[in-house]
Amino acid sequence: MADSMDVKGQYWTDEESDGDNESEQFLYGIQGSCAADLYRHPQLDADIEAVKDIYTETAISVREYGTIDDVDIDLQINVSFLDEEVATAWKVIRTEPIVLRLRFSLSQYLDGPEPSVEVFQPSNKDGFSLGLQLKKILTTFTSQQWKHLSNEFLKAQQEKRHSWFKAGGTIKKFRAGLSIFSPIPKSPSFPLIQDTVLKGKLSVPELRVTRLMNRSISCTMKNPKGELFSYPPNSQTVAVPAARAPAQITTRQLIELFFSSQAGGHCKNIPTLEYGFLVQIMKYAEQRIPTLNEYCVVCDEQHVFQNGSMLKPAVCTRELCVFSFYTLGVMSGAAEEVATGAEVVDLLVAMCRAALESPRKSIIFEPYPSVVDPNDPKTLAFNPKKKNYERLQKALDSVMSIREMTQGSYLEIKKQMDKLDPLAHPLLQWIISSNRSHIVKLPLSRQLKFMHTSHQFLLLSSPPAKEARFRTAKKLYGSTFAFHGSHIENWHSVLRNGLVNASYTKLQLHGAAYGKGIYLSPISSISFGYSGMGKGQHRMPTKDELVQRYNRMNTIPQSRCIQSRFLQSRNLNCIALCEVITSKDLQKHGNIWVCPVSDHVCTRFFFVYEDGQVGDANINTQEPKVQKEIMRVIGTQIYSS
Repeated sequence: MADSMDVKGQYWTDEESDGDNESEQFLYGIQGSCAADLYRHPQLDADIEAVKDIYTETAISVREYGTIDDVDIDLQINVSFLDEEVATAWKVIRTEPIVLRLRFSLSQYLDGPEPSVEVFQPSNKDGFSLGLQLKKILTTFTSQQWKHLSNEFLKAQQEKRHSWFKAGGTIKKFRAGLSIFSPIPKSPSFPLIQDTVLKGKLSVPELRVTRLMNRSISCTMKNPKGELFSYPPNSQTVAVPAARAPAQITTRQLIELFFSSQAGGHCKNIPTLEYGFLVQIMKYAEQRIPTLNEYCVVCDEQHVFQNGSMLKPAVCTRELCVFSFYTLGVMSGAAEEVATGAEVVDLLVAMCRAALESPRKSIIFEPYPSVVDPNDPKTLAFNPKKKNYERLQKALDSVMSIREMTQGSYLEIKKQMDKLDPLAHPLLQWIISSNRSHIVKLPLSRQLKFMHTSHQFLLLSSPPAKEARFRTAKKLYGSTFAFHGSHIENWHSVLRNGLVNASYTKLQLHGAAYGKGIYLSPISSISFGYSGMGKGQHRMPTKDELVQRYNRMNTIPQSRCIQSRFLQSRNLNCIALCEVITSKDLQKHGNIWVCPVSDHVCTRFFFVYEDGQVGDANINTQEPKVQKEIMRVIGTQIYSS
């Protein structure tokens, strides 16, 4: 009885009501008298208590309506495990839970009508576009489960126990010499390396297994040769020197390795019903949130991009999804982007223009836009299956200067754009929404002074899974910084497909004299040689040419005047500053480095120069003062764990 009263005592204030009619809300005192006559299904109470038991008291809120047989259940998903930069890129407030609001029949619960689903963050209603994707996912999930769900079915499921789990929580039929500990890390997506020596009989802490599945643990085994085997987050086995700290494995991955027939690691796996439908929904949401970038925001099918998923969630290339994406209004954020990140939009347009005007556009202008015709929403004005570069160029030429957009009413600017070309504004929307990397202009206080340009950007393109693998490798082998130079025409694709190994592919531009891999250098002048300084020379510069270019650039008087907020020229050079794993895979040929493992290179910064003014060309990232400055600028944002 006390538990029941505790549940009834939870209610939402007017500010938290998410727009519900005030007349429908009843405070606790009124609920206590008016709702007493309404029958409350005991299975609902049981499921509510299960959420509290497995999570916390604050993980669930209940609101009843006095005279109608409805109840709102708010499940609060803690998303603090998302890294700060990932949360920013996804426009999620990581310090505030994501609320899943489900409306059930109070008296019938699972025997009643299918519940409605709302997904929101109370302080993030306007910019929370991720909520649309998550709402669609959870609506589909609850609808599928509802086909076979009932109170009696759930009760029967809760009485079952997996035959390979004992009541005390130990796993049967497992006799390996392992011991598992379950720390609670801040980030299951980006786990920490734990220095735990594991031995003895496999034992599981006094936690229900379904709760344990979401926690990360360290797992270390020694083979007879003394090598330490550890399991990184991509579920692949690697052998590392025994002197190194062990990598990490989640409990879910451990069960995959030893009981693959029992459980799988796919994020779409249906969690157990053993602890009720509400817990099942919460666990499914927890599984899906870290991998939302890997699935189309409309059809929820896994992306089939050639180079895998990127950081930001995106729509796939299927025409029906593009139409739905347009109809949902997800692409209507151009005004907000211009207002808050005009310099980034300016750069995105410049990259798009450079790729479109390149003689290699048929190879490097990828992806080609998928843009719905504003005059005929059932057709695509720009279609990857029917490429029309001339029409695309005309529309891009009609995209007005971003600096002009910041000086007046955006709606007025849009009207002017529509008069010039009705496809100009839709193309601008696509350029903004198709960017799958997190790129923001660095304020002066966070700029690298020795780079001598005001056009400096933070650039993160690795998806959470790749970043996790990178951090695991970093703890094993360490990392350093190096430059990567590539002509600006290539960056339209890089921001959407990632930095890839182009050696011996149609994307290769300069050759692969030092082997296959991503080319880097600790010396900025060498990377500038690849960034378009020798525009038109589609080959790798010789050593003598690099020396001559280095000397020539050092004799050019470098302007130290404050540059414009926006790009003034179309003659642009750019290089990226990357973090690279210093494992034996990294091949060093003097100051030209080749990394054949794309997972071992992550972009961190991006620098743009106009009209050949590349600043001091002899910057060496290995100098202590340069390393110190880089770490000062990065701070803890990229490495929060």
